[in-house]
Amino acid sequence: MSLTATTNFTGHFLIAMPSMDGDPTFTRALILVCEHNEHGALGIMVNRPLDLTLGGLFERIDLPLENNDIAAQPVYFGGPVQTDRGFVLHREPGNWHSTMTVNDHFCLTSSRDILLTVGQGEPPAEVIVSLGYAGWAAGQLEYELGRNSWLTVPASPAIVFELPPEDRLAAAMQQLGIDFANLSDTAGHA
Repeated sequence: MSLTATTNFTGHFLIAMPSMDGDPTFTRALILVCEHNEHGALGIMVNRPLDLTLGGLFERIDLPLENNDIAAQPVYFGGPVQTDRGFVLHREPGNWHSTMTVNDHFCLTSSRDILLTVGQGEPPAEVIVSLGYAGWAAGQLEYELGRNSWLTVPASPAIVFELPPEDRLAAAMQQLGIDFANLSDTAGHA
């Protein structure tokens, strides 16, 4: 497969192939690509919860949490870049300071004001809060795709926001009609 500079995977899932098992950061990773352009790509891993809840995070960063319904939700490992920085993946666009609209189904906000809103129980109701992100330099993602390191499929908000994290990878694979257990760690080229 030849990938050109016009290939854009914004709004797609990246599914780590078994060949990525040598890199524990991306073993069995499901990443939502939030931005992909000539400068590179940025994505958030959506299936790797940390041993930290939103209640614990709000306490750590000294924010009030009035919405106890979300206190037990996990915080996710979004990727290995800027792991000290938070990112909120959500559906509805809003008036927050740093929001990127991914497509009609996803937005990504990196400003603290969205956490204040969520903590008060105001929309957006469906959120995934992550620490860090996955990033690729210009041409790097295309190179990795050409080496069969990732599969791609359009991202589904139902998979991200309605399924438990442990079921998301299998559900994304199901969209391709593939069972992860049947994948080989070697790939050929036609």
